[in-house]
Amino acid sequence: MAEIKSTVDMVMERAARLAADAGDTQASDELLNRGMRLAAAYLTGEETDLLELLEKSDAKEQMTIRGGMAKTMLRNILLPRDGEISEQSLLSLKGLLDLSGNSADISSICTELQQILEQYSQHREQIKQQFDESILSQLKMSLQQQGMTVDDDLALNPTMHPQYQEEWSKASAELNGQYNEAVDQRKSLIGQRFGI
Repeated sequence: MAEIKSTVDMVMERAARLAADAGDTQASDELLNRGMRLAAAYLTGEETDLLELLEKSDAKEQMTIRGGMAKTMLRNILLPRDGEISEQSLLSLKGLLDLSGNSADISSICTELQQILEQYSQHREQIKQQFDESILSQLKMSLQQQGMTVDDDLALNPTMHPQYQEEWSKASAELNGQYNEAVDQRKSLIGQRFGI
């Protein structure tokens, strides 16, 4: 009977520990979410100083809040859509530097990230131009095979080619995949430095 009671006691103790851990996890998640909200306010311009926001928090909570802030910053570093790096990506890089205390390690990775984002736009434009020239050449050849002559290249539009969208989508997806992988690797390194 004593053996049964000690097993019950052990189960109850374990349940109490699990309940305490769950409470700690919930509190930690709340702090993480608060950090994410503060960083979002910073990115939308509602707040201007991340460090000031962080310093207003209790010293025991600052590491977790800082992690939430960093998580939001990392999520907002994206490949450019319209040829230029978005303001949010640039602001996120600056915010990460501020949160790291201008750590040389984080600074180096953020510089690499910014270079990757800049190179992406240039590389995408080059590939698009080469792709358009290739399609234009195919169009000319096809018209010549049909017995037509084309004196004015401007009269031909490469987007008129039947497979233009499909082929460009493939080429674009491949380029995006390569650059997203490079960006994700750097973001992962930064996340590790922030403990997230």
